[in-house]
Amino acid sequence: MSATPSGRIVLDDVGITFGRNGDRVEAVRRISCAIAGGEFVCLLGPSGCGKSTLLNAMAGFVLPTEGSLTLDGEPVLRPGADRGMVFQHHSLFPWKTVLANVEFGLKMRGMSAHERIGLARTFLHAVGLGGFEKHYPAQLSGGMQQRVGIARVLVNNPRVMLMDEPFGALDAQTRLMMQELLLQIWQEVRTTVVFVTHDIDEAIFMADRIVVMTSRPGEVKAELKVNLPRPRSPEMMADAAFVDLKRICLAMVREETLKVMGPLPTSLAALRRSR
Repeated sequence: MSATPSGRIVLDDVGITFGRNGDRVEAVRRISCAIAGGEFVCLLGPSGCGKSTLLNAMAGFVLPTEGSLTLDGEPVLRPGADRGMVFQHHSLFPWKTVLANVEFGLKMRGMSAHERIGLARTFLHAVGLGGFEKHYPAQLSGGMQQRVGIARVLVNNPRVMLMDEPFGALDAQTRLMMQELLLQIWQEVRTTVVFVTHDIDEAIFMADRIVVMTSRPGEVKAELKVNLPRPRSPEMMADAAFVDLKRICLAMVREETLKVMGPLPTSLAALRRSR
């Protein structure tokens, strides 16, 4: 019998509130969700619904005000090397080379230079950046910088990879290629991935399961299983099953967005009359 994969995250009635007294802002409310080890889960919802706040709680940057959050049965109380974070804008050290950025975490853990450089080169090749070891972040495109960020996380062999709209600043074609690359790597390493996105196509293409959140304070509106075969290719975005799930997600996210924005005016003239 094979061992249960590590990286299981359990949120039990998690609530997160910022500020005090009259300045209190309730970001998320009563979030209960279990993410299996090795699962790829996307958090989807309107802007300001608490997706990033929830991700930061999983990373240990933010502590729940209520409820509990555990990783493999242990409470998450602080950041740790067992959880790697990839942000929308790269957080690479601009004064370090690509290789030095990727090996940095291993160096801090006391690994020998020979071993850590070998591992860093391996993961740079895995993300298609073999030969760029001596470059600096400013010499790379946005997509290449994000690939370095992914390699820097993966080289530390984390139980969980937390990704906060990592491809949101990229052009459409580069974004799609990065999605495919991440899925290829995930198929091999099978670390748990929690991926925040506003993009419905991205969520369906990437995820095993989509957690749709309500407008603030964010709650779980729905959990949708993505029953599409793997490995996935961009062509399947035209399949009926993909389009049907997209329609469901779009309706849910639109409903929550309208709660914040209100109904759109039928014309500029109608908007002027309402004022």
